[in-house]
Amino acid sequence: MKFRRSERLIDMTNYLLDHPRQLVSLTFFAERYSSAKSSISEDLAIIKETFEERGIGTLQTIAGAAGGVKYSVKISEKAAMPFVTELCQMIASPDRLLPGGYLYMTDILGNPSIVQKAGKIIASAYANTDIDVVMTVATKGIPLAYAVATQLNVPVVIVRRDTKVTEGSTVSINYVSGSTKRIQTMVLSKRSLSEGSKVLIVDDFMKAGGTINGMISMLEEFKAKVAGIAVLVESEEKIEERLINDYLSLVQLENVDEKEKTINVKVGNFFKA
Repeated sequence: MKFRRSERLIDMTNYLLDHPRQLVSLTFFAERYSSAKSSISEDLAIIKETFEERGIGTLQTIAGAAGGVKYSVKISEKAAMPFVTELCQMIASPDRLLPGGYLYMTDILGNPSIVQKAGKIIASAYANTDIDVVMTVATKGIPLAYAVATQLNVPVVIVRRDTKVTEGSTVSINYVSGSTKRIQTMVLSKRSLSEGSKVLIVDDFMKAGGTINGMISMLEEFKAKVAGIAVLVESEEKIEERLINDYLSLVQLENVDEKEKTINVKVGNFFKA
């Protein structure tokens, strides 16, 4: 079957978006569309230009017999800022206040459109970083972790608070919660990580960073490495000690006044990185 150029461009674009950070040979596309490699190269040049102009991503061309093209998500600051600004406005709504100064976030973390957009922006920051696995802790950070992992084309590893029989043998560690100073436990299946894995830690919310610090300790047990740390929201309220310093955030929660029913929010350090 012979494809028209417009059909090739649409199908090729869709294939690349579905296979991020995967090397695709020109031969594969040539055989897929029964087209000459020269025609495929011209099509890829068009897609590359459009991706970069629209702030969608980049196409890396790798020369040689084993070469091809590789798509990586790359969201420009100009493209990301409107979404993050709108996210700040959503989080700042007084209706989110819960007793004790907590915020209701389930609607945001349960919205596929919001989570996918946030995942693309976070993944964009690590598109050129060598990452084998995305790690998060159960439960609210799971959708965001999968959104990021989808764009980086890597698996997700979930640290849990208790053991599950379906995960086999586990490694268990104790860690100190950064905000409450309580000793807590987290467990991870021994089959989840290979020694030397490069791990991107993703979480929905960070206050002092105790949970993330616990995940770092867990990685040490597996002799794995931290490739990066990213959170959707970080709290900037006064705390005794921030346990994590090197991280990216999309939103900064400055303070919550339960009495006045106000939530002050600003864009995170992602745009300062």
